[in-house]
Amino acid sequence: MTKTAATSNANSDASSDAAVGANAGATGAETAADALARLYDLDLADDPGDLDLYLALAGRTGGPVLELGAGSGRIAVPLAAAGYAVTGVDLDPAMLARARGAAASAGRGVAKRLTLVEGDARTVRLLNAGSYGLAAIPLNSIFLFGSRADQAASVATLAAHLAPGGIAVVDCWLPDAEDLARYDGRLVLEWVREEPVTGRTVTKTGAAWYDHASRIVRLTTIFEASRQGETAARWVRQDRLRLVDPDELVGFAQAAGLEVELLAGGYELDELDGRSDRVVLVAQRP
Repeated sequence: MTKTAATSNANSDASSDAAVGANAGATGAETAADALARLYDLDLADDPGDLDLYLALAGRTGGPVLELGAGSGRIAVPLAAAGYAVTGVDLDPAMLARARGAAASAGRGVAKRLTLVEGDARTVRLLNAGSYGLAAIPLNSIFLFGSRADQAASVATLAAHLAPGGIAVVDCWLPDAEDLARYDGRLVLEWVREEPVTGRTVTKTGAAWYDHASRIVRLTTIFEASRQGETAARWVRQDRLRLVDPDELVGFAQAAGLEVELLAGGYELDELDGRSDRVVLVAQRP
């Protein structure tokens, strides 16, 4: 699988509806969820290239910033380091623990500007709802809200938290027919990398099945890690993902009371056309 992050083209910065599989080789106190959160960061070693967009939009609005599906803090921590007050919401406590660690490593000021909330992006309503300048669901996280109604609810959460004039952003991959044809259950080796912290060699393989009628992708991801001559540890993650097209994103935004400002074909906010492999929705609360 290609074109994105976390489980290449389908997984994301959220874990809302993901089922974590068994860990066959964990050591010490690390749980399977902890291991998968750590491996998620290794998966994102190749920068998706979206951070500059969020920094620019935060600069335009002045913040504060809300991120739904904040995960391990890939976007939230750099925004806080840039001086913005950031709130990150995620359902996965292991991911949030890594985000806290990343913020602490970035400095006391960064940690003070970052608030992390364990919650469901579809239903969460924070006490300071209505005050945010920027609210976002980055990098395919909307796929993890596994029904059309849940996806609409997550966009409504963005809208509910924005101040008048605030900006909502949703970003997701647009697979083409060739991409989807490969989602037939075949097992694909996605990468082999060395993990800096443990020194182990990690492989990532995955298999996906796509149902055209429901637009559901069922994805199984397998991580295996070992040093030469030792038994490999294995972690399995299973996700149920619902793909979204640009027209649906526009519909979600309008139903939430947002005015669509831009529907772009990438992080440079270039024009969306038939060659685009990504859509970025930018909408404003009146």
